Amino acid sequence: QVQLVESGGDLVQPGGSLGLSCLASGKIFSIYATGWYRQAPGKERDLVAITSSDNTAYSDSVKGRFTISRDNAKNSVYLQMNDLKPEDTGVYYCYAVIRTHPTDSARHYWGRGTQVTVSS
Repeated sequence: QVQLVESGGDLVQPGGSLGLSCLASGKIFSIYATGWYRQAPGKERDLVAITSSDNTAYSDSVKGRFTISRDNAKNSVYLQMNDLKPEDTGVYYCYAVIRTHPTDSARHYWGRGTQVTVSS
């Protein structure tokens, strides 16, 4: 019932900037953590950035260039990407840990992904 939908993926030049958005929809009681992962062709899905009430962390490869933020009222999470490099190319997935009911356990949810391509 809960869905995460990403938007904002595009083709950009090296050194350019791009913003990604993710909207969580459905019955949501609480979002405990949310963030972004990415996957290059033929490689595993890797953490880009994640945030919770007591932690915000970035992959070493994006520190100083990417910024994660949340809008709790809109159940949204954003990723601002600056100084993009060809190695940033991949499918970016939204991730969240969500409880949908006060008596239910929190679950992990994934979006379907949005393509980011940084040309060289």
